[in-house]
Amino acid sequence: MVTTLDKVDVVTVGVGWTGGIIAAECAKAGLKVVGLERGRERSTSDFSVVHDEYRYAIRYELMQDLSKETITFRNNRQQRALPMRQMGSFLLGENLGGAGTHWNGQTWRFLPYDFQIKTMTEQKYGANKLSADYLLQDWGITYDELEPYFDKFEKTAGISGEDKNPFWGKRSADYPTPPMKKTPILQRFETATSDLGYSPFMMPSANLSEPYTNPDGAAINACQYCGFCERFGCEYGAKTSPEITVVPTALETGNYEIKFNANVVEVMKEGDKVTGVRYFDTVTFEEFIQPAEVVVLTSYILNNAKLLMVSEIGEQYDPATGRGTLGKNYAYQILPGASGFFDEKMNTFMGAGALGMTIDDFNGDNFDHGDLDFIHGASLSMTQTGNRPILSNPIPPDTPSWGADFKKASIENYTRTLGVGGQGASMPHKENYMALDSTYKDIYGVPLLQLTYNFTEQDKALHAYITEKAAGIMQEMGAKTVVGGSPISDYDIVPYQTTHNTGGTIMGADPANSVVNNYLQHWDAENLFVIGAGNFAHNGGYNPTGTVGALAYRCAEGVINYSKNGGSLV
Repeated sequence: MVTTLDKVDVVTVGVGWTGGIIAAECAKAGLKVVGLERGRERSTSDFSVVHDEYRYAIRYELMQDLSKETITFRNNRQQRALPMRQMGSFLLGENLGGAGTHWNGQTWRFLPYDFQIKTMTEQKYGANKLSADYLLQDWGITYDELEPYFDKFEKTAGISGEDKNPFWGKRSADYPTPPMKKTPILQRFETATSDLGYSPFMMPSANLSEPYTNPDGAAINACQYCGFCERFGCEYGAKTSPEITVVPTALETGNYEIKFNANVVEVMKEGDKVTGVRYFDTVTFEEFIQPAEVVVLTSYILNNAKLLMVSEIGEQYDPATGRGTLGKNYAYQILPGASGFFDEKMNTFMGAGALGMTIDDFNGDNFDHGDLDFIHGASLSMTQTGNRPILSNPIPPDTPSWGADFKKASIENYTRTLGVGGQGASMPHKENYMALDSTYKDIYGVPLLQLTYNFTEQDKALHAYITEKAAGIMQEMGAKTVVGGSPISDYDIVPYQTTHNTGGTIMGADPANSVVNNYLQHWDAENLFVIGAGNFAHNGGYNPTGTVGALAYRCAEGVINYSKNGGSLV
């Protein structure tokens, strides 16, 4: 038996950064909001004195239970897609806060070039810089139009940083808090890159350099540099996350309610509007319908796309014909870089998730691509995130992979190894996409999401170029041995790479090539909004969270305006 609940103004599917922002802004505007979170409640107190690398970093305490729902994966359409049975290439968060709880805190604004990449690339290099197999397109919004929303997210999160990057877009205000500590390791990177003629700056960080109270009154503490950020919740309340900022802000209004253990399986639609969502209680398996005037999909990009597919909202992308937009433009990232082995010991075991220095000299279109067979680039960073002993086991080339020599080299190099890493942009390709799997289903009987993805020639060329630049920096830093990253071939679902998946529900100015408009309002249902990194038309050279946060504030404005006036927002 299905229980139909009382209708609300807004229902969100997922309570992480995007769900929290939508809830806070809409609840402050007087709208009644319900957040459906399929995981459980948690808070800072749950992470007190739990520096347990095995529990969190190896056994994935905070991540999605793949025995209930997973994805299937293949490199191309000729292969059989098989389920992902363990977390590998990316880590899907679950429970209150989602991936916003276990993230590192590196908080970037995508470059102005990113938002108008097709226009700017063609203006400078011509229409044939990339082949027609790459589905390059503008986002339907410019950096300048999105800048106020970037500013709002950074002030909500209290981001620590410095406005010293000559390549990024113009800012309306400085960062809310000063940059983090410039450690001796980062100073070494700064000296080397400066001597090479580059422009280093401190990484924008949600691990705050000092205590901060945001405009909504939420208090965020100062980072203790314990080195337990990525894959961990912060025991100090110093890594800005949804459950210490936007979620309490929403709850304090009295207009917001969170329902935990609520797994949404369908967005319900009648005519050209949605009417609510259908969900299961994950503990009792009771079935509910939550009616709403507005539905906002605020879960991870894979689930947002899956919900639209199973609900038959939008046209599924078909790589054979090029028709359809849903599932199109899936993009990931590449990770070029280089390691260096040194004689002296360094405090590599200390740090924070977003403690680092970066150069953007080889990101976006900040360098000439005229004679190169790729576009875009990568941010190049030296991060000091805290090397933990299980996952950090650097050894020089030609070291045996086991035995006494392996153990000796591991101990010797644990605090004598540094890495310069790049986050390489990923361009959408016609053969990289998401669809529903025709064989496998989740625990609720819903088809699994199927991912078809492989690295492209663009990826391989960019990876090789940036790896060479990283090796040059490491050489300048004085490493006795420099090891560049191996060339990439076929993408594999293991090992871990980044949780920076994008695309599938892309935004744009035209329903012919996008799923949502620039308020993240669905073209086919005016009271349905879809928000997340799935809106990215391609992936850039940064972590996505800062840009997702800005889009969430843009979306919240759209939801509020729609609730007052109705109709299309563009």
